[in-house]
Amino acid sequence: MNIKFFLRTYLVLAFWAHAATGMAGIQVGGTRVIFPATQQEAALQVRNQGADDIMIQSWIEAMPNQAESDVPFAITPSLARLGPRKEQTLRIFYQGVGLPQDRESVMWLNVQEIPQVSTSENSLQIAIRQRLKLFYRPKDLPGTADEAARNLTWSVEKTSGSPALLASNGSAFHVSFGKVSIVVDEKEYEVAPSMVAPQGTERMTFTQLPATLSGDAQVHWESINDYGGLVKHQALLRF
Repeated sequence: MNIKFFLRTYLVLAFWAHAATGMAGIQVGGTRVIFPATQQEAALQVRNQGADDIMIQSWIEAMPNQAESDVPFAITPSLARLGPRKEQTLRIFYQGVGLPQDRESVMWLNVQEIPQVSTSENSLQIAIRQRLKLFYRPKDLPGTADEAARNLTWSVEKTSGSPALLASNGSAFHVSFGKVSIVVDEKEYEVAPSMVAPQGTERMTFTQLPATLSGDAQVHWESINDYGGLVKHQALLRF
């Protein structure tokens, strides 16, 4: 046996085994947070899954198409110490003004783990960030989020390049996707899924689709509901 190879392999495995003990990480109580306007606050549970104390830092930030000054939320505690196997409730408050009342608004909620400084020279310290969508839902919106996902309108945009799939959302709710694809002649072609804003249209490009396709097809999509579950839908589509 090659002794040098064995030693290198052993050291690499030992390093990652040691590093993994400090990477058990945090667990958040959901994949999204829904903040109904009828409630005074929203909450998110965070649990330290590891065996060491950690610090968690939390903040809310705007989406890419929003200005940072358009974040009318506060989160508390924004910085907290969390012991092994302990939980912390993050409370989210809306200042009461600054968001439209005829449709949902969405922002990013960030929870970042900051490990304690290790006394070991061979340890690997990594700050792990989890990012969730925070949806603010005004009261008395027409319809429901489930209906919005079910009633999307689909079309194909043909340009000089590869065709694109358009999803139009006539509702007051955001629609997020887990998967979107079309089936033509028993062959499935996926697109890169995203999110459709209220009263908006989202253009999604195919990862692989012949430009010569035509005729009837089916569009299949999995929407993400308020609880993070996937709901399957399908509809007819004509090229």
